Amino acid sequence: MAITLDQILVLSVLVFILISLYFELLGPSFTFMVGVSFLGVTGVLTPSEIISGFANEQIAVVIMLLLIGDVVRKTGAIESVFDRFFRGAKSYKGFLSRMMIMVSGFSAFLNNTPLVALMMPYVHSWCRRNNISPSKFLIPLSYAAILGGSATLIGTSTNLIVNGLLVDMDNPLDISELYMFDFIWVGLPMIVIGYLYLMIFGDKLLPSNADAITDFSRHSREYIIEARVRSDSHLTGNTIEESGLKSLRGLKLVEVIRESYKISPVTTDVILEKNDTLVFAGDTSTITDLINTSSGLTLPEIGMLLRRRESEVIEIVVSQNSSIINKNVRDINFRGLYDAAILAVHRNGERISRKIGDVVLKAGDVLLIFAGQDFVRRTQDTQDFYFISKVRDFRKLEAYKLAVLFGGTFAAIMLSAFQVISLFMGLLIVILASLALKITNPKELPRGIDYNLGLIIVMSLALGIAMIKSGTADMIANLIITVFLPLGQVGLLFGIYFITTILAAYITNKAAVGIIFPISLTMAANLGLPSMPFILIVAYASAANFMTPIGYQTNLMVYGPGGYSFKDFFRIGFPLTIIYMIVTVIILRLKYL
Repeated sequence: MAITLDQILVLSVLVFILISLYFELLGPSFTFMVGVSFLGVTGVLTPSEIISGFANEQIAVVIMLLLIGDVVRKTGAIESVFDRFFRGAKSYKGFLSRMMIMVSGFSAFLNNTPLVALMMPYVHSWCRRNNISPSKFLIPLSYAAILGGSATLIGTSTNLIVNGLLVDMDNPLDISELYMFDFIWVGLPMIVIGYLYLMIFGDKLLPSNADAITDFSRHSREYIIEARVRSDSHLTGNTIEESGLKSLRGLKLVEVIRESYKISPVTTDVILEKNDTLVFAGDTSTITDLINTSSGLTLPEIGMLLRRRESEVIEIVVSQNSSIINKNVRDINFRGLYDAAILAVHRNGERISRKIGDVVLKAGDVLLIFAGQDFVRRTQDTQDFYFISKVRDFRKLEAYKLAVLFGGTFAAIMLSAFQVISLFMGLLIVILASLALKITNPKELPRGIDYNLGLIIVMSLALGIAMIKSGTADMIANLIITVFLPLGQVGLLFGIYFITTILAAYITNKAAVGIIFPISLTMAANLGLPSMPFILIVAYASAANFMTPIGYQTNLMVYGPGGYSFKDFFRIGFPLTIIYMIVTVIILRLKYL
């Protein structure tokens, strides 16, 4: 059969997209836009076909899930859950096990990209405290999110994109859309298999790198800070060694102040008592870890400020003509003046050994402060100091607002799973409730939208329409059938999985879905086979991508902070990819063919 002009044009666009994405010539969203625009100019696609994806419900669902994930991240509620869940984890395998279970479980029902963004700082914090390289955990963190996300419709944007493509299909099929737990047959067994794989081989295959964040911390400002052992602390009666306070990464225990005397140097056999004051030397990131953790310590300078709904840790520098120069911290009444507490003082590498309240401030001193909601208003006209940087935000919500946010999201997911209400409407109600209760505000909400992701999905839908409309999908499908059909239906599924996962690993998973999905469905139709296994095989192969850092967005997120190389991902990810492919093909063959 002769190749038509439209097919030549579509194939040319496919080649352009593959080359541009592989060599990172234009960026994913712009690459798709250029390719699809070309098809519009040449008449392969009409304007209405190009923009039809903007009306696709699944794109709105992806965006709304990202918005809710961003709101959840800003509340800080997830961090308190992390603290409780990981409190007893003291060893590498103990933390890895809990992290895998929690992240894979959460990512099945929350979009895995914001979940990894939430978890990464906590992993770094735990690693600092336990003197373990974060590179031992960050790849497993990404993999756990991928494994969990692949188990449900909403766990990963890739599954939602596949469903969006399916719903948008003009050709009549034996299935019109995917439901919440259609992915569970492969997803759940692979969560278990992936967990066992990483628990057994993770430590052997993962490098122990000095990560970028820790390397930066070595060159950051060091502060002296005081923390007090709470009267109800689990640390009371433990030695310094048993409490783990001596081995905190990034923090050095300088002395223990007990009533009227000091214990310095601090040996590992010192037994802690309630109300002991511990003096630490550390950098900004490690000090903020002490503020909102289950460490059993409290920072007395903060006091009631910790109960404020919104607060933040900020670095400021004392100005040359400041009115607080030559005054000690206790006499300044910093909290009354500025709604903030001075946590620590840094003075050009000089170690300040006295208590914070007794420190006499000088021009050029850098102050680490814990600021309440009124800090910005009260400091608008001050010349006492200058703002340097914001270190960390803390935000608390009332219990009923958290219940609305988490309970509403869970209810929307469950009602959608049982087909009571569409996921779109359920999530829309949750977002409107969040705005009405001032959990978030209209100005903050749009900042959580990934516009590039939305554009890629819309352009992928248009590309799929062009491939089917021009007959290109049918032509490529017949070619793949010719190559793999002699190996039987199992060989056909292996072929689709292999091609999809290679494209996803070295280009992007969205591109892999946009290119292979119409081909896979056409193959099923041409052979008279059920559509479901050919739909799911594309979803699994594009989402469950472990071999390269560019294959999936969570891999890319941990790539730099973990100090990884391409070889690190391939060494641990290639065997897992092969395992996933074998399990997927076997289960889909047994269940659907």
